[in-house]
Amino acid sequence: MDLRLSHPIHHRARQVSHLQLAVPFALIALVTLVDVLAPPDVHLGPFLVAAPAVTASFAGPRMTGFVGLVAVLAQVVVAATRTSLTDLNHTFQIIALVMISGFVTFFAHLREVHEKEMVQLRSVAETAQQVVLRPLRDRMGPLGVASVYLAAAAEARIGGDLYAAARTATATRLIIGDVRGKGLEAVGDAALVLGAFRAAAHQEAELPGLVDYLEAAVSPDLDGSEDEGSAGVPGDGGESFVTAAVLEVPDEDPVLHLVSCGHPPPLVLRRAGGVVRLEVPRPGPPLGLAGLVAAPVAAQTFAFAAGDALLLYTDGVLEARDRDGTFYPLAERVAACSGMHPQALLDHLCRDLLAHATGNTLGDDAAMVAIERLV
Repeated sequence: MDLRLSHPIHHRARQVSHLQLAVPFALIALVTLVDVLAPPDVHLGPFLVAAPAVTASFAGPRMTGFVGLVAVLAQVVVAATRTSLTDLNHTFQIIALVMISGFVTFFAHLREVHEKEMVQLRSVAETAQQVVLRPLRDRMGPLGVASVYLAAAAEARIGGDLYAAARTATATRLIIGDVRGKGLEAVGDAALVLGAFRAAAHQEAELPGLVDYLEAAVSPDLDGSEDEGSAGVPGDGGESFVTAAVLEVPDEDPVLHLVSCGHPPPLVLRRAGGVVRLEVPRPGPPLGLAGLVAAPVAAQTFAFAAGDALLLYTDGVLEARDRDGTFYPLAERVAACSGMHPQALLDHLCRDLLAHATGNTLGDDAAMVAIERLV
């Protein structure tokens, strides 16, 4: 089962509570009352500017402008009560209040426009990503499968996390990866990797051959080739790459084969208990950087028996921090999940991860895939 969780940005005006709105109006009423009752040489009118300024911090331009108008009317009432509307001191106070209210209303408008743009950008990025990340089937051969995508909360900074699975005649092949960078460009690079994986997963007989195919497909697009609009100035070669873990789980043998391309090591939760980190002695470089390393890609074999569960994940999971700056202890939390089926495991980890993260939000997108060998 595929599950995607996101944290969309909502318009601030929709989040305004009655209690928040009561603050500026109460401030206006209090300042007006005290100013009317104050001695002749005491003037509290300038404090009225705080009302529209406070409103602009949580409301839109209409409400900010309305509060500013109420504040100006309150200042007019104070002027008429204490002296007259033509009093020079009150006249300048009213003019200053009108100008400041106009400024804060304008800035509230600019913030509202910016937030709407961020909502639209993120919506486009999420839609593109949903097209790229096809849902994984619940059952693939002898494996039970579940996946989850957790979107970060930072504006439209959607990431390039990716995963996919493909069935061959005798095995299931999987990939999980993370494109360096954010936004639609990262989603496009993720689509490139996933397209190459889906095209070659059924054709390449050996796992290293599949990884070589992915490298060949990715490198021309990420090698910093010249930008047509940059007047021949070469791109920033080596700046773009994709970390990935490519796996093959045979149907008949209780093992799995892994090629790591600079990606965090998968975790295996043994049926008998305990978590094993699948460390590869000589991991390959991230996709797009193989030209920097001459060593050939090699697959490592690990035990994966019936009842064992495999967890694939991206950096966003490990990099979630609590208020004290402590990273999420994934291996420790997984160890407490013995006996859970893939979907239950991911549901538990998602709740636990968001509870650990500061403000219950992630600073980077995260993806996880859980696989259980059923037979």
